[in-house]
Amino acid sequence: MFLREPSHILILLLVVLVLFGAKRLPDSARSLGKSMRIFKSEIKEMKQDDKKSDNDESTEK
Repeated sequence: MFLREPSHILILLLVVLVLFGAKRLPDSARSLGKSMRIFKSEIKEMKQDDKKSDNDESTEK
């Protein structure tokens, strides 16, 4: 992956700062965090549903 060196990460952060600006960056980070929490909870729910359906199928046999 191209982000193995610290200089690449710094360049990426600088580009993000220039694109979004210092004022919008906290809001963008907050929105990203909220989206990640929703995504993780949906993945967790899907896994639980899969386990439940697997258990239901095994009890039917």
